[in-house]
This record gives sequence, C-alpha cells and structure tokens, in this order.
Amino acid sequence: MSGTFVGMPVFPPPTHPAFPPPTHPAFPAAARNAVRDTTLRGNLRHATHTIRAKRANAVAEVSDWAELREAGKRIKDHTLRHLDRHLEQLEESVTAAGGTVHWAVDADEANRIVTELVKATGESEVVKVKSMATQETGLNEALEAEGIAAYETDLAELIVQLGEDRPSHILVPAIHRNRGEIREIFAREMSEWGRPAPEGLTDAPAELAEAARLHLREKFLRAKVGVSGANFMVAETGTLVVVESEGNGRMCLTLPETLISVVGIEKTVPTWRDLEVFLQTLPRSSTAERMNPYTSMWTGTTDEDGPRNFHLVLLDNGRTDALSDEVGRQALRCIRCSACLNVCPVYERAGGHAYGSVYPGPIGAILSPQLRGTGSEIDASLPYASSLCGACYEVCPVAIDIPEVLVHLRERVAQGGEVTRNGNKVVLKPAKGHAAERAAMRAARWAFARPGALRTGQRLASRTRRLHPRTLPGPGRAWSGTRDLPPVPAEPFRDWWQRTQGGKGAAK
Repeated sequence: MSGTFVGMPVFPPPTHPAFPPPTHPAFPAAARNAVRDTTLRGNLRHATHTIRAKRANAVAEVSDWAELREAGKRIKDHTLRHLDRHLEQLEESVTAAGGTVHWAVDADEANRIVTELVKATGESEVVKVKSMATQETGLNEALEAEGIAAYETDLAELIVQLGEDRPSHILVPAIHRNRGEIREIFAREMSEWGRPAPEGLTDAPAELAEAARLHLREKFLRAKVGVSGANFMVAETGTLVVVESEGNGRMCLTLPETLISVVGIEKTVPTWRDLEVFLQTLPRSSTAERMNPYTSMWTGTTDEDGPRNFHLVLLDNGRTDALSDEVGRQALRCIRCSACLNVCPVYERAGGHAYGSVYPGPIGAILSPQLRGTGSEIDASLPYASSLCGACYEVCPVAIDIPEVLVHLRERVAQGGEVTRNGNKVVLKPAKGHAAERAAMRAARWAFARPGALRTGQRLASRTRRLHPRTLPGPGRAWSGTRDLPPVPAEPFRDWWQRTQGGKGAAK
C-alpha cells in the first residue's frame, strides 16, 4: 500500500453502512422501535440534559447574547441573498492562494471528484476530519467501492465506524453509546483495522481516549491524503475554518500532502469581521465552551507549511433548491451547533437514527426534506417529527424559526404540487395517509368562509354535546388515545357574547 511504513501490516478498507438504508421506515415507525430501547433512552437523557445545562450556563455569561444571535441571523440572511456573488469571490480568493476549486451539483458528482483526486495521488487510504457534508454524500461508501479506505479520526466518529454503526447526533455522533459499549467496540474491532486496543482496557474515559489516540497515531503519520469539511469559508480571503475539541482535525489538516475539503455552499461568510460573530456563538451553543480548543484556519497552500495541494469541492446537493423557498431557506443559516437536538423532547426519546438522515433532530426535520425532497416515506414524515413546542427556536444561535418551517413543510407534504430540484420540474403527489387531514382542512375552510354555516354548525354542536364520544373513531383514535377530547361548550361563543355584551364589539 502506497505510503505505509516498512513492516507495517496492511488492513482491509473499513466498511461503511449506507445511511439511510433504502428501506428506512417513516419516522413514526422508527421512533416507535427506538423508544422501547431503555438503554438508548437512558444514554440520550443523560447526555442531552448534561449538554443543555452546560450550554445554558455558558450562554448566560454573555451579556449581549441576544445581539450576537441577531447579528448571526442577519449575516447569514445577507449572505444567502447574495450567495452567487460571494461564491464567485470565494473561488477567486482560493485560486489566488494556490488552491483549486471544484463545483459539485449533487452527491454523485462530489464523490466522483474526490475519488478521482485521491486516485491521482496514487494513494489508497485517506484520513478524515469529522464532516457532515461527506456523510451526506456517502463519500466513505463511494471511496470504499473504489478500493480506497477512509478512516474517521474524530473520537465519536471512530466509535461509530468501528462499530459499523451510524451517527445519531450532529455534535456527538456516538451519543447513543455508553462507556461500556464503547469499550467493547474498541476491544473487539481495533485489531481488525490497525493497532489493537490495550490489554485490560476499562471503560474509564481517559483509557478509552488513550486507546483511540494510539490507534489513530499510526494513521496520521502514514496518510498522504486528508479529507475534511469546514465550519466556515471566508469569501474575501479564501480562508477555510474548522473548529474542534480534540486536535485530530489539526493533524488531518496539516500532515497530509494533499487536502481535499468538501463544503456546502451555505457555509460561506463574506468577511473576517462576520466570522468573529460565529466564533463566539458556535462554541457556547455546541460544546458549552468559551472558545474551541482547536480553531484551524488555512488559506490555499504555503511553501513548507501544511499540504502542498489543496482542493475545495463546493457542494450544492439541493441547497439552491432550498434557497428558492422563502420560508424554508432559513434552514441554510444553520451552523451545526446541535443545540436544538439537546432541548428537543422528541429527539431525547427517539434518538437520531429514527430520522433516517445524517442531520437528525429538529434541524434535520426541516433540512433533510428540502435537500432530498419528500418523495420517500422517511422524508415525508420528518416535518411531523415534532411537538412544535418551540424550544429549538429559543436556543438557535442564528434564530432559525424551526416550528415555522415545519408547518410550512407539512403543508407541502399534505398538498403535494410542483417543485424544482436541480433545475428540473418535479411533481410531488400528496402524501399517503393524509387524505382525512386534507378533507378536514377543506371542510374547515368551507365553513370559515361562510359565517352563517359556521354559526349554525356551532349551535348544533352545542345542543348535541351529550352525544359526543370521549374518543375519536377510525384514524382519529391515534390522537384521542393519548388525549382527552375537549368538551363542547354549552353555547357558542357568539351567543355568549351576544347575551353578555349586548351585541357590542366585533363578535358576530
């Protein structure tokens, strides 16, 4: 294997299960199975409550947090409105600094570009910085199909990869695993992929971290190609930014001879001054730290410092389609802090795998259906994977109104219609299972548009209230099975108003 040390054993490429699987069920079915796993629920409850409490304390230290939040929102909105101009500037800046820019309209094109770049180096393995964009495109699977081994170096991603598992959280991909499970994975799998776990490994965090460090060190020193994403791209200078807490990213970004970064086009910010806002809000919202332990920035290539070749792959993959939606486009403000996951009561109970996407939780429920469309069962069900409690909006550092987008996407799913994806017109059929809901909404629209009919219906309902059931029949049983039906008042509001107010005011 090219790039290996003399005498070092060659290990087979790791396996990467596709996500979501082709037959991934809709969210309700997947969540129903997840909530029965008491170990999973315990892991999630402990982790999310711990992270959210630390985040609240970190945010409370900042007296101008509301102003920073509003500034982040405005910077992102401005950038998205003029994204074409900023992307052109970014390309010019990266090229002037010695890098090469590639444009990928979808996942297949991005994977093809990266695969060809790796093959051109003559290498057959890469080390990776944690990257949700490459998970989105399925890059690891694409590389594996071409005989190229992709090794995850983030601790949580390593756990997921060794366990042939899938990420379930944006910030902590292995949040669904406890220390005992991680120890078992290390002891069982590390020897198959490289340096084995130490003898007598326990589940002490320090020992687990040391086992991962020793296992990964040989890969860092051997690899000639690194693959990364980026948290931000500064258009005015062509600078890419990765923030992390472990130092593995710094190793991947500096040691290999070739660095390939796959980044969503929405990660662009116009200037360094704009970047200042997000370097304050991102660490506090994600890891509850005042600043990230490792903030790596690079601009093109530099002689005798860092990689000699730098390639930037700008990924669309549905983002311009989302950009055309006036309501849904705010999802592209996301800076991947995961704060919304840690306060979401649905995510806490169902876990990330139920969402069938590399973007789980509230942000995934609005981002995935826009990037992938709502043609599959899982994507059509994601806008309903929420109680609309609004906690996600309250903690979002860029003020994404997730409940608003969820309702907007529910309307799209229920009504169907025509949308544009990658320049092509696609007709979405109304989602299955929503026929009764659509019929009820149409009946309500008819009644509300006719005051006389509405008044008659209300009076009739009040006179027959003793005959009303306590639970709904048919499909409505799912709703009333966990709720009490509200009692029908003895008289309609209009009659009460007429009787008590003597016809004053606007109630008619």
